[in-house]
Amino acid sequence: MTVQNSQLWFNYLSWSNPWLVAIALNTILLAIATITPKKLLTPAGQFHGWLLGVIIWGCLGWQGYAVVMFYFLVGSGVTRIGKAQKEAEGIAEKRSGARGPENVWGSALTATLCALGVLVLSILGETGKMPVSQDLISWLLLGYAASFCTKLADTTASEIGKAYGKRTFLITTFKPVPRGTEGAVSLEGTLAGIVGSIAIALLSWAVGLIDLTGIVFCVIAAFIATNIESVIGATLQSKFEWLTNEVVNFVNTLIGAIAAILLASAWKAFFA
Repeated sequence: MTVQNSQLWFNYLSWSNPWLVAIALNTILLAIATITPKKLLTPAGQFHGWLLGVIIWGCLGWQGYAVVMFYFLVGSGVTRIGKAQKEAEGIAEKRSGARGPENVWGSALTATLCALGVLVLSILGETGKMPVSQDLISWLLLGYAASFCTKLADTTASEIGKAYGKRTFLITTFKPVPRGTEGAVSLEGTLAGIVGSIAIALLSWAVGLIDLTGIVFCVIAAFIATNIESVIGATLQSKFEWLTNEVVNFVNTLIGAIAAILLASAWKAFFA
């Protein structure tokens, strides 16, 4: 083995390698989650959460990881608000809010695709195999942030609405419906969702994934996507067996990411 090849292997195996850091960190967190009495994830969900964490840290470093962890912790927290009341009314999340693999990827598949896109484009740019527009990478990072803004807005709006919503309306007709009805919205839930999207957008800006205008794009996109998700829940979800909550969550986050990217590209076209 040449000196150059030895150095390459050393660099790959060193702790500066993000993939090794990702594996080590997430393995430690997996071990902690396994012995923790209160489970935020099912056993299968823990493995898939480990895989998600490795991919996100490997692609986007601690900055991307901070965003996904913020979503997971806050999302899990709001799910438990008013838990006893929601269970009594039969509108609580199944498994006491513990997430399974379907929840992990329903919430984070869009973000994972954006993160992998950033990795591929960065590699292509660094190796000189093709010219890569920095705007494209920035838009993928924006889509990553917007997808989690959308999902946290949806989760927060739903859980706060079910716990504290005084008047709940079906989004398509604005007729009063019971809390927990698919497609139902409330003022309390809507406001909570906006606050949730602002919080995670600010974090995404603070860690350098998006700029200040990106905060606005993320919050607007999350609001649009969350309301479209409510329309889907009110009109289509009950008609198709395959249109599960997890599939709808993926569609929801995908709409949020695309909406944010379209807003950013339109802003650049008209004002930059």
